[in-house]
Amino acid sequence: MAYIYYKKNYSPPKKKPKNKVLATIVFSFGILIFASAVLPIIRFQLEYSIKFGQIVNPLSSANYNRNGSILGEISTDYSQLNNWFTDSKIETPTISTQHTSYTISIPKLKIDQAVVEIGSLDLKNSLIQYPQTALPGQLGNSVVFGHSVLPQFFNPKSYLTIFSTLYRLKPGDEIFVNFDNIQYKYLVEEMFEVQPTDLSILEQRFDNRYFSMVTCSPPGTYLRRLVVKTRIADF
Repeated sequence: MAYIYYKKNYSPPKKKPKNKVLATIVFSFGILIFASAVLPIIRFQLEYSIKFGQIVNPLSSANYNRNGSILGEISTDYSQLNNWFTDSKIETPTISTQHTSYTISIPKLKIDQAVVEIGSLDLKNSLIQYPQTALPGQLGNSVVFGHSVLPQFFNPKSYLTIFSTLYRLKPGDEIFVNFDNIQYKYLVEEMFEVQPTDLSILEQRFDNRYFSMVTCSPPGTYLRRLVVKTRIADF
């Protein structure tokens, strides 16, 4: 009996992809991290450019001084209110009231019972009312300062980030101020930017009761000052 043999080309068995599921998880996690970092910046750019008509660099705080000049390193401590105005230094104020603090709430920004200190200059532990401006409920303009950083790091419980989303307020939004056991409601009227040399935002007008909030602008930089001005409602 004769036998015929055929030589078959050898093909090694295909190896199954290893760790395919793990790779997919890692890739998906990377996409999620990237989106969580980039999308808030895109949202900030859109919101800010529409409201103020300008595109900003959210990382520019490392490159600019308060007056817009380029710096190699930021050395000024902006958590201290007396460094906020380029050509003016605030002396430690004399308190002319028995009340040393009060609270404000901004429901739209999820800011609840934030403490405003009267007679302090340190923004790390509270908001600060500018010396010699009207007290809440009085004729004149109460001017309150708060710190800000890039909006994606906003935390309504941290006084170093508390005013980071102040620019999102619109006319008609409510601000509640609790002073001397009385709650006052203010409504947002206008929002604008000024240069850090402009002290006109501290001026007192006695035709009504105003409450102004001030922070650095754009958030995360020290280029300008954002002012949100409100007027008392139903007084």
